[in-house]
Amino acid sequence: MLQTLKNAFTVKEIRTKIINMLIVLVIVRLGTHIPVPGIDLAQLATNSDNSTLYALITGGSYGTIFAMGIGPYITSSIIMQLLTVAIPALEEMQKDGETGRKKISQITRCVTVALALLQGAGQVYTIHNFFTNPGWYVYIVALITMMSGTVFIMWLGEKLTEVGIGNGASFIIFANILSGFKSGVMSLYTYAAEGSAMAWIIVGVILVVLLVVMVFVILVQDGERRIPVQYSRKLVGNRYMGGNNSFIPIKVNIAGVMSIIFAISILQFPATINQLVNSTTLQKISDVLSTRHPVGAILYVVLIFVFTFFYTSFAFNPVEVAENMKKSGGFVPGIRPGKPTSDYIQKIVDRISLIGAFAYAIIAMVPVVLEWLTRINMGFGGTTLLIVAGVALEVIKQLETQLINRNYKGFLTA
Repeated sequence: MLQTLKNAFTVKEIRTKIINMLIVLVIVRLGTHIPVPGIDLAQLATNSDNSTLYALITGGSYGTIFAMGIGPYITSSIIMQLLTVAIPALEEMQKDGETGRKKISQITRCVTVALALLQGAGQVYTIHNFFTNPGWYVYIVALITMMSGTVFIMWLGEKLTEVGIGNGASFIIFANILSGFKSGVMSLYTYAAEGSAMAWIIVGVILVVLLVVMVFVILVQDGERRIPVQYSRKLVGNRYMGGNNSFIPIKVNIAGVMSIIFAISILQFPATINQLVNSTTLQKISDVLSTRHPVGAILYVVLIFVFTFFYTSFAFNPVEVAENMKKSGGFVPGIRPGKPTSDYIQKIVDRISLIGAFAYAIIAMVPVVLEWLTRINMGFGGTTLLIVAGVALEVIKQLETQLINRNYKGFLTA
């Protein structure tokens, strides 16, 4: 990996892309420290919780111009991805090539603005006691400022996808999560420094467990089941074409981190509503649904399994894969083309998804169990480790691909 980064900096084109990524990183981090007009950021910082998943993704920046961060854009993208499968008109639009994808992107942006309006209104209401001169004019200005910050980050993410390496939105989330690791490290250090020798041993055990989880995350991210495919030979003119062997790669968890994000969104929904209505009943429900509560932890695991299979059913279509394979003359050895092939692929996907759901449930619950046992709020969990590892691996793969392509082009032009 280090050699890949070293080689990347020797290529001007790739070096420019890395510099673009660093510039965007600086802009985003600066924005998370610029308060909206009229807010007392120092007082807000002592009363806000920056340890939630949402706070980590946005950089823990309540009351700033980038308070909502890339969150509404990510939510909008997920909604559009699900609606594309559910609504035939959007599915046809997606199949319409570059023109259709541009239309879907435009709809996604509009949905992002609508979500930013709703989410921003909720945040302004939540922090309205921290404005120095409260009033409707101040609230409206704060809301517009937050919405503008979200739209600007959305533009930065899309621009970074064009001029950087990998997905721009993912990199922004990656950077925000890394910035939040500082609080987790400080919590561990404070716990060890204020305790006895046993406290240092406990912190050491926690770090070892997190390291093992990180290795496990990388293995799960790269894990896949390969279904062998053989293509029949065809006589074209005087020559036989085809007859090659290939495979269909099935990821261990096709849903990826989305199953965990959906599960957390459901569990945190009552708490989000409670920010607007301030209900005692909703507060009790929110406490029970918290992963720090046994009921919330059990529901968390169950929802991970449910959303793993739910999202996989949208993201992967065995019938379509079997039909495309049949049209191109391909078949799975020992399996008849058509419905038997699609049933066989579906059976494998279900088994792999079950294994993936178990793996992701373990990854998500290990930090939660550690907090139960040690009472240390580490500030990060399995989901953040998944996102960090996934984005880092994707950036390294993109760098390696671009280096190989450049060397290949140089060989052809030599």
